[in-house]
Amino acid sequence: MCADTFGVGIRVAETELRVVVGVPSDIDAGWTDPEAFQSLVAEAVWDRLDRRRTLAAVDARYDTGETAALGSVTLEPDGTVVETDLRRVGESDERDEKGD
Repeated sequence: MCADTFGVGIRVAETELRVVVGVPSDIDAGWTDPEAFQSLVAEAVWDRLDRRRTLAAVDARYDTGETAALGSVTLEPDGTVVETDLRRVGESDERDEKGD
């Protein structure tokens, strides 16, 4: 089996925040169900980042239509997490927060 690396972010929509998964163009043939790997990626993210704090930070820092990049998750088609490169919102994007 070959592991694939998926980019992960939180997209700010009008009424909700959505986990978005970037899929590599040369994805392993072992991935037969897109919903399955998206669920596995989301599970790996929330196992490593605090969901409530992450979503609150995205909501406070990003506007509708923007996506907060969280990093990447590398998975094998059997669901094994090989590697993660995730960061809390605010660690990697030093937006100017005047008044803080």
